[in-house]
Amino acid sequence: MTYQSALTQYIEATNTHNFEKVEQLLHPNAVYWFTNKSCTTMEEIRAFFENAWDTIKEEVYSAKDVQWIAVDESSATCLYTFQYQGYMNGEFISGSGRATNVFVKEEGKWKLIHEHLSR
Repeated sequence: MTYQSALTQYIEATNTHNFEKVEQLLHPNAVYWFTNKSCTTMEEIRAFFENAWDTIKEEVYSAKDVQWIAVDESSATCLYTFQYQGYMNGEFISGSGRATNVFVKEEGKWKLIHEHLSR
């Protein structure tokens, strides 16, 4: 797996709405920063994802204009515009924001160790 495919697999796992699939791609020490919350444990990250999936039904998440700004043999950092769409309270909604993802390579596998999303 390349760092680029790690991002693709992460987006695909997110769109399954199954945290076990997402968790397989996360580093055990992953840290997430959102506009209104920081998550520093796997339990907090799981709760945030599951709350988002409960709030926005049938959500589809995507990454546009991905730029890899720092890459070496053991880490890769990208910036992108995230987009989402789905149904909230029965009404179709969509939106976007900015994202930073940091991947690390350990034991031959790329894992997400940090994500920062903001509107």
